[in-house]
Amino acid sequence: MTPNERTVTQLLHAWSAGEQSALDALVPAVEAELRRMARYHMRKERREHTLQPTALVNEVFVKLVDASAIRWQDRAHFFGISARLMRRVLVDHARARGYQKRGGGATRITLDEQQIAAPVAEVDVLDLDRALDALAAVDERKCRVVEMRFFAGLSVEDVAVTLNVSTDTVKRDWRIAKLWLLRFLESDQNAS
Repeated sequence: MTPNERTVTQLLHAWSAGEQSALDALVPAVEAELRRMARYHMRKERREHTLQPTALVNEVFVKLVDASAIRWQDRAHFFGISARLMRRVLVDHARARGYQKRGGGATRITLDEQQIAAPVAEVDVLDLDRALDALAAVDERKCRVVEMRFFAGLSVEDVAVTLNVSTDTVKRDWRIAKLWLLRFLESDQNAS
C-alpha cells in the first residue's frame, strides 16, 4: 500500500468514526483521482453533454457527504462507491433532461473494443443502466465490476481489492459481464 493509499484509508476510517476534520483532509487527497475518473467517463459521452467532469465530481461529493454513515474499508472501496455514484448521477441527469427511451436526444455512450468484447457503436446510457440493473439481479458482483471498470476506469487490481477477490476473478467477471451486457442490449434492440 502506497503512502497516499494508507493516508486515504486512514482518513476514511476517521471520517467513518465521525471526525469531520477527516473529511476536510480527505477531499484534496481524492479530488484529483475523482476528476480523472469523471474525465475518463465523460470522454465516452456525447460532445454536447451538458454535465461537465467538474460538475460530476461535485455531485458525487454531495452524495458522499450525504452517505457519511458508510463504514469505509479502504481507498479502493471509496472509489468503488464513487464509481457507482457516478453511474447514478449520469443516469439521473439523463432522466432529468427528459430524454425518451430511444431517439429523443438520449445520452449516447460509446462502448469500444477495449471495454466490450465486440464493438458497439453507441448505447443509450438509460439502456445501459437498465442492463446493469438486470445484471445485478443475476450477479451483483459482475455488475459492480462493470461499474468500477467502465464508469470509473479503476484497474483490475483496485477492483479486486475493493471486492476482496483475486485479479483473475475480476478479469473473468469483467469478460463474462461484457458478453452478458452485449447480449442483453442486442436482444433488447431486436425486441423493439
